[in-house]
Amino acid sequence: MTQGRQSGLPVVAVVGRPNVGKSTLVNRIAGRQLAIVEARPGVTRDRLEVECEWNGRSFLVVDTGGMVERGDTLDTKVTEQALRALGGADLVLLVLDTATGVTGDDTVVAQLVRRTGREVIVVANKVDSDRREIDAWEFAGLGLGEPAAVSALHGRGVGDLLDEVVQRLPAARPSTDTGNMEAGGRAPGDRGAASPGLPAVAIVGRPNVGKSTLFNRLSGEERSVVHDLPGTTRDAIDTVIETDDGAVKLIDTAGMRRRARSGEGPEYYSLVRALRALDRADVALLVLDASEGVTHQDQRLAERIDASGSPVVILLNKWDLLDTEGRLEVSEAVADRLAFLGYAPVLRVSAETGLGVHRLLPAVSEAMSAYHRRIPTGRLNDGLRSAQATQPPPGGARILYGVQGAVDPPTITLFATRRLPATYLRYLERSLRARFELGPTPIELRVRVRQPR
Repeated sequence: MTQGRQSGLPVVAVVGRPNVGKSTLVNRIAGRQLAIVEARPGVTRDRLEVECEWNGRSFLVVDTGGMVERGDTLDTKVTEQALRALGGADLVLLVLDTATGVTGDDTVVAQLVRRTGREVIVVANKVDSDRREIDAWEFAGLGLGEPAAVSALHGRGVGDLLDEVVQRLPAARPSTDTGNMEAGGRAPGDRGAASPGLPAVAIVGRPNVGKSTLFNRLSGEERSVVHDLPGTTRDAIDTVIETDDGAVKLIDTAGMRRRARSGEGPEYYSLVRALRALDRADVALLVLDASEGVTHQDQRLAERIDASGSPVVILLNKWDLLDTEGRLEVSEAVADRLAFLGYAPVLRVSAETGLGVHRLLPAVSEAMSAYHRRIPTGRLNDGLRSAQATQPPPGGARILYGVQGAVDPPTITLFATRRLPATYLRYLERSLRARFELGPTPIELRVRVRQPR
C-alpha cells in the first residue's frame, strides 16, 4: 500500500529506463534534493516517495529505479519495484532522454506502461534549448500521446508539465488504513515524509547486514530492494506502520561506510542521507551481522549513534546462522566492544526468518518512553540522597540537589560543592537508571559547582 492510498492523495509514478533523468525531475518537482542524482545508470534502486504541491493541489510523486528488459538479479529486482509503483499509480510520467532518442528499453517500458491502462504523460527530458524541441517529437511514435518537452536539470518546461499533471489527476480519495503487518505492527503504510510528529525509528548499520530485509519484514511488503550486494540501498526511505502503541515511522538507510572508503559520489551522498536520518530519529536500530561479529566499522557507527543522544536498540541479525559457540563469542564481543552502549537492549533476531523480530517494537516503545521520561524533582533528589548515602562522592564533594532540565534524552543538572569525577558520574547514572527505570535511553548529567549556603 502506498502513502497516497492511505492519505487519499493521488499518486504520480515517475518511470523510465536508467539514466534518463527521473530523479532529477523528482527533485525539481519537490523543490529540494531528495533523490540521489549521478550521471550514470543504476543510482536509484528503491522507490522514493514524496508529497508535492502545485497550484494548491497535493499529490504523491514516486521516483523509481531504471527499468531494463534484461539484466542481472539486482536489475530485475529494481524493475520489479518500478512495476509495483506502476500498479499503484493514478498517473504515470514516462521519462525519456531526448539526447539519445528512442532505445529498445524505452520501447519495452512504454509497452509495460500501456498494459497497465494508467493515464500517462510522455516526458521528453533534456530539452535544454529550442533546437532540441524538434527531437522530442520522435517519442510520439511510441503511441502514448504528445510528448511534454522539459529540462529537469534547468527547470525548462516543468511548470507546464505540472499544469498538465494536476489537470489529469483524479479527485482525492478518502484515506484508507487496511492490511496486516507481519511482525508486531498492524497496518503497513508508506513514506512518512508527510507525517511530522510521529516517532521516527532509523534502521542503521554497515552495508549488507540485513537492514532492508528487516525493513521489509516490519513494513509488511517488499518496499526496499533486497540483494546480497553491499550498498543496494542508497536513499533513506520512510514508512509509517501502525503498532499497538500507535503509528511509528521507520527509516531505512543506506549502509554506512567510513568516509575514506566512500570515494564515489552516490556512496558519499548515501552516507550524508543516513547521517541526516539518524539525526532526525527518536530511536536507532543498530543492525549487526552476528555471523561476522562486531567489526571496527560497527564500533565507529555505534559511537556516532551514541553521540547523537538518541536511544538505541542493538539487533544481532542472522542469529540463526550461529552455533552455540558462535553465539557466545558474539555476545561477549558486544559486551566488550560496545560497552559504552551498555544501557541498550540487545535482541537476537533473524530478519530473514522472523526469529525474535516480535520483540523489536516493544523494545522500541520502551526506549522511547524512557527517552521522554521526566522525573519529579522531589523523587529525583530522594534518589540522589540515597545514592550518596550508599557511596559518597570522592574528595569531600557533596551534591546539594539536582533538577531535570530537559527530556529527549533525560538531562539532569547536579549542583555540587566540587567537580565530580567521571567515574562517580557513571555510578550516579547507573543508580538513577535503575531507580527510575530509565533503562534503554542515554542520560546526560551536567555538574555545576556551587558553594553551600
